[in-house]
Amino acid sequence: MGVKKSLQTGGNLLNLLSSILSVLSTTTNYWIRQQKGHSGLWQECTHGKCSNIPCQTTLAVSAACMVLAASFSIIALGLGIRIQCQEAQSRRRNQNTIVLLFLSGLLLIIALAVYTSKNAWKPEVFFSWSYFFGWLALPFSFIAGFCFLLADMITQSTEAISGFPVCL
Repeated sequence: MGVKKSLQTGGNLLNLLSSILSVLSTTTNYWIRQQKGHSGLWQECTHGKCSNIPCQTTLAVSAACMVLAASFSIIALGLGIRIQCQEAQSRRRNQNTIVLLFLSGLLLIIALAVYTSKNAWKPEVFFSWSYFFGWLALPFSFIAGFCFLLADMITQSTEAISGFPVCL
C-alpha cells in the first residue's frame, strides 16, 4: 500500500472516529452536570425527569453548529470512502472532502466555544462526557483533513512530474 492510500485510510479512520464522537456529543444530554441533574443541547434532566430546554440564542447556535459539524463529517466520510475505493479519483471530490473536514472542525470550535462561554462561569456546574466528546472530535476532524490534504498533494506532485523525462 502506497503512502497516498495509507493517508486516505488514516483520514477515513480518523473521520469515522470524529463522526461517531460528534454524533454522540450532539445527541446526548450530558454536557453539564449539576447537583440537581444534567443537561445537554436539547434537554435538561432534573431528579430523573427530562424536559426540553426553552430556546436560548447561545444554546441554539451551539446546537446548530454541532448538527452541521456532525453532518459535514458524515458526508466527508462517505466521500472519503468513495475516493479510497475508486482508483480514478476526481480532484474535485478530494477537495470537497478536505473542505468538509476543515469546516466540520471550525463548526465544532464555534459550537464548543459558545457553549463554554455560556456555562463556564456558573457556580457548581461541571462539564461532562458529552461536552468532552465534542472537544475530542475536534482534533480528529482536523487531522483527517490534513491526511486527505497530504494525499491530494502527493497526487498533484505525481501528476506534475509525470511529464518530465527522469532517469533514476
